[in-house]
Amino acid sequence: MKTVPSRRRLAAAGLAAVALTASVTACSSSSSSKGSSGSAASGTYTIWDPYPQYDNSSAWVQLLQKCGTSAGVTVKRTGFDTTDLTSKVLLAAQQGTAPDVLIVDNPVVSTLAEAGVLTDTSTTKVDTSAVEPNLLAAGQLNGKTYGIPIGANTLALYYNKNVLQAAGVDPASVKDWASLNAALAKIKNAGKKGISISAIGTEEGSFQFLPWFWGAGANLTNLASPQAVDALTLWTTWLKDGYAPNSALQDTQTTSWQEFATGQVGFAENGTWQLSNAKKAGFPYGIIPIPAMNGGTAPAPTGGEFVTVPVQSDTARYATSEKLVACLSSADNAYTTDTALGYIGATQAVQQKQSTDSDLVPWIQAVQAAKGRTSDNLGTKYPKISQPLWTAVQAALSGSASPSGALQTAQNTAASATK
Repeated sequence: MKTVPSRRRLAAAGLAAVALTASVTACSSSSSSKGSSGSAASGTYTIWDPYPQYDNSSAWVQLLQKCGTSAGVTVKRTGFDTTDLTSKVLLAAQQGTAPDVLIVDNPVVSTLAEAGVLTDTSTTKVDTSAVEPNLLAAGQLNGKTYGIPIGANTLALYYNKNVLQAAGVDPASVKDWASLNAALAKIKNAGKKGISISAIGTEEGSFQFLPWFWGAGANLTNLASPQAVDALTLWTTWLKDGYAPNSALQDTQTTSWQEFATGQVGFAENGTWQLSNAKKAGFPYGIIPIPAMNGGTAPAPTGGEFVTVPVQSDTARYATSEKLVACLSSADNAYTTDTALGYIGATQAVQQKQSTDSDLVPWIQAVQAAKGRTSDNLGTKYPKISQPLWTAVQAALSGSASPSGALQTAQNTAASATK
């Protein structure tokens, strides 16, 4: 029987979580109300999620209660801020009070799994066979799978139809980097700005750079490869040639979107979560996948959460936890949840339902080509690679280092940190 992780392992995991989430606040003890003595198939089951914005009247919480009723148990749900959730569950696991079901941001799954906080699906019998492999990979470590994605979001290119039309740019012509650069040049010559990006020195900067990095054929295990240099040279050239604003160095994904929302920018690299804002922008827009260097869709990083089952001392509880997870991830329920959260489904069945909405079709294409940041078995190494990467992007875009020099420094730092 698997036991609750030791304090040493959880402390180490806490450090990794801090690096991953940028700032994890200190937390007090959180109690988890389990069922009283008797059958594990009855009583109270606790669910923690990162959606504190949803109250008991929301469709999300009503779904949780519905799944509990179907499983014959009472669900006690608590919503936490994303940055608080990781530290709280680490502490709860240390105290033996982890929730029965945990919904957590996908890059954190490997941190919790490495700490021994999560059970794998071979233990819980959660069926992941219908999940798209590229999305499931974000929750895999050392050959084991720790949960199931509730859905995914990712990045693509929004475009302003008015700006492109005035510049003589057909968005369908943008198939690779060369055609994108040609479009940006036309937009600039027409007196508008080419593209808004976020190159801020945080995880958001890495998140936005990764489609270009991966789209060049680069790999996170070698930040200084010629392909990586090609990607960073592309971004550096955009700033030098005036296609992207210098404010990109400070822009978050929110402020770069605000730049696009002025109506003076041709393209914006941003996420599924901006779709509702695009509909309110006041100008006609479209969406295309981010092109890879030599054509096709570039792999963009996935966002979104996994439904996981933390380790319990009473392993008989896993059977009911599996029922809760199966209910939350079923095709009908996942479709409703993904629509509410602005996610693309993790299975073909949900994606097919979503494809009837023309606005979602390019996002489905983007998600099908997407990749988890912790994939390739990087796990908890990812944050130690991401920070040197965004530092290199900042150095090259500010002109303090060449793309090749900045990336070589990043590779040296990452190699030392991941030994």
